[in-house]
Amino acid sequence: MFFDISYLLIVLVPSLVLGFIAQALVKGKFNKYAQVRTMRGLTGAQVARKILDENGLYDVKVEETQGFLSDHYDPRSRTLRLSPQVARVPSIASVGVAAHEAGHALQHAKGYVPLQLRSALVPAVQFGSNFAPWIIMAGLLLFGLSPFLGEVVAWLGVFGFALAALFSLVTLPVELDASARAKKLLYQGGIVDNRELDGVSSVLNAAAWTYVVAALAALLQLAYWVSRVMGMRRE
Repeated sequence: MFFDISYLLIVLVPSLVLGFIAQALVKGKFNKYAQVRTMRGLTGAQVARKILDENGLYDVKVEETQGFLSDHYDPRSRTLRLSPQVARVPSIASVGVAAHEAGHALQHAKGYVPLQLRSALVPAVQFGSNFAPWIIMAGLLLFGLSPFLGEVVAWLGVFGFALAALFSLVTLPVELDASARAKKLLYQGGIVDNRELDGVSSVLNAAAWTYVVAALAALLQLAYWVSRVMGMRRE
């Protein structure tokens, strides 16, 4: 069988449970601090624009995008996109998220190596995530006809999962650094005070757990497929 009960118990169920907990934590923290207005009364969009301009990134655009917590920085178009809950609201949660995304723009401008590596991995990861399972399946089927060829094909599929795991691991320092930059810029720029900074940290720290869970899930999946391919000769 291509999938077995061990995949459900070792990979799928733990990943889903941990992902659900992490997402619930993020939404809970965001919703809590979305109700707390900052002393300066600046919206997320205003904070993002202020940080970018103060760092000479006048050419980076700030746009609104649809979706809940769909905020992101696009290095290809040099555009910072903020969800309505962040762009329009002067809350601790919104300025924290906006400053975090502005942190990514600063990383891009300064040539932050982990961000460059993550961007370079995107095409390979997209290919691997779409085709790696099918490549491994082909390898398992070919193994009965030609063990050597089947094993080679299967390991090529495993390589796709390895790229996805590497992408998730590289994402961790990228996101943690963006949050560290955000907190520093918000405090030093007088946008938040010490009390408000605690709220910002709470929101961003909760968000960081989603990337930790994603990395763990990728490593679990990689470990499963490595063990599956290594066990081909015993099946």
